Amino acid sequence: MNTYLLFKSIHLIAVISWMAGLLYLPRIFVYHAETRNNEEKNNTFKIMERRLFFYIMNPAMLVSWIFGLLLLHSIGLGSLNEFWLITKLLLVVSLTLYHLFLLICLKKFSDNQNSYSPKFFRFINEVPTVLLIAIIFIVVFKPI
Repeated sequence: MNTYLLFKSIHLIAVISWMAGLLYLPRIFVYHAETRNNEEKNNTFKIMERRLFFYIMNPAMLVSWIFGLLLLHSIGLGSLNEFWLITKLLLVVSLTLYHLFLLICLKKFSDNQNSYSPKFFRFINEVPTVLLIAIIFIVVFKPI
């Protein structure tokens, strides 16, 4: 069996799962931020957010990173000299930082300390989409 293709398949599955979470969690935050004086809805959103983040997003991010690094090892560390790969890795680090920012937001909601508006969460919900588009074009076309 070709391990490169196996690693690539697992990597892509994990990235798709991670992206689904990165796109969905801020959407839940929008609705959560709109919730006022409704303890039942507030608690429901907290459960949804926590489960999505810890049971889907975190494992998907870890598997994405592990198999991405295995792919890098498969093609050789010398490929780190290629500018397109460096650019892709910087964008993936940006996605990871965004993931960590969402964790901070999750903790604020959990402590009933959210200070961001629903409009803010609608705006930041576009960040992973832009990064994903850039990553895909860079990987497919290797333009730089």
